[in-house]
Amino acid sequence: MNITIERAALLRSLGHVQSVVERRNTIPILSNVLLRAGDGELSLAATDMDLEIVETVPATVGRPGGTTAPAHTLFDIVRKLPDGSQVELDIGGDGTILTLRAGRSQFKLSCLPVEDFPQLSSGELKHNFSVAAADLRGLIDRTRFAISTEETRYYLNGIYLHAAKSKMGSLETPVLRAVATDGHRLARVEMPLPDGAEAIPGVIIPRKTVTEIRKLVDEAADRIELSMSDNKIRFGFDSVVVTSKLIDGTFPDYERVIPVGNDKVMEVDAKLFAAAVDRVATISTEKSRAVKLSLVRGALTLSATSPESGSATEELEVSYQESPLEIGFNSRYLLDITQQIEGEGAQFTLADAASPTIIRDVADSTALYVLMPMRV
Repeated sequence: MNITIERAALLRSLGHVQSVVERRNTIPILSNVLLRAGDGELSLAATDMDLEIVETVPATVGRPGGTTAPAHTLFDIVRKLPDGSQVELDIGGDGTILTLRAGRSQFKLSCLPVEDFPQLSSGELKHNFSVAAADLRGLIDRTRFAISTEETRYYLNGIYLHAAKSKMGSLETPVLRAVATDGHRLARVEMPLPDGAEAIPGVIIPRKTVTEIRKLVDEAADRIELSMSDNKIRFGFDSVVVTSKLIDGTFPDYERVIPVGNDKVMEVDAKLFAAAVDRVATISTEKSRAVKLSLVRGALTLSATSPESGSATEELEVSYQESPLEIGFNSRYLLDITQQIEGEGAQFTLADAASPTIIRDVADSTALYVLMPMRV
C-alpha cells in the first residue's frame, strides 16, 4: 500500500475513529486502526467489538492495499505534523512496518495483519429510515443526562429509542420517542415518526455509542440514515458509518413512573430559576446537594442549609395558585433538567413532598421530565 493524503483530512478522520479505541486493551488488534486504500480513497476503521466507526476520505493511491496501525500513536503523530503537510503512508516488504513521511519527518510503526481485525458491520439491518441531523441532536441532548451510570442496572445504561403514540387530547400521533432514566430522574423526548420507522423494535442504544454519535452529528450533513435490527443499530452520514451492538435487556415500563394525578401547577422563568438554584446550592453539602422549594401563592422560596457552610435563601416570583407546599430536590438534577428548557417558562406539576414531579418546557410539548423528590 502506498498513498499520499492531506494532513487535515487524515487528522479529521483519525480523530473520529480513534476515539472508539480503548486506551487499555488486552487484545492488541483492538488498539489498531484498519487502513485500506483503493479507488482514490482511504478507508479507516476502528472497533472495541461493541462499536465500530468506518470513514472514507479522498487520497492519492499509488498502490492499493491495507494494514492496521496503532490508532492513538498514528493520531498523535499526524496531530503534531505542520498544517498543510502532505502525508505519505507506505507499506512495503512483508507488510509489518508502516512508514509515514511528511516533509523531513519519517516514522516507522509496527503493524498487525488485516485478517486479525474483527468485523462488526456485516449482516443486514432490515429497518431503515432517516432523520434530520438537528432532530437526532435534540433527542440525544435532551435525554442523555438522565442515562444511568450504575453498571448493575445495565438496561438503563443507554437511551431507549422506539415508536410510540403521543396523546394530545383525543388525538393520537405516531412519534419516535427517546427515553432515559437513572431511577432518580427521567427524560422523555419525541419527534414525528419518520417514514419507514413504523415497525422498528424498541432498542437501547449504549451510552458510549450515544457519546460518539453526538460528537459526529455536529459535522454531519442534513440527514442521517438509521438502520436497525433487534441487536444492532447503524448510523450513516457523509462518509461515516457507525455500527453498534445494542444493550441486550428490557427497558422498564417508564409510563408507570410518569404521574397522572399531580394537581398543583407552578410556572417560573426557567433561566431565573436555574440561576437561583445554582446560587442557593453553593451552600448545600456535596453529598446530598439538597435544595428545598417552599411554595405559596405567587411566590417560591429556595433554601439550602449545611452544618459546615451555613444557610442560603432566595425568593422568586412564580405563577402558583394552589395550597402551600414544601418539597426537596437534588440541585444537580434540577439544573440538568432546567438547562434543557429552551423556552422562557418552566412548568412544574406537583402533588406532594413525597411524589415525583413533572417538569415541562411551556413552549415545547415534545419533551417531558420527571424528577423524584428527596427529604430535606
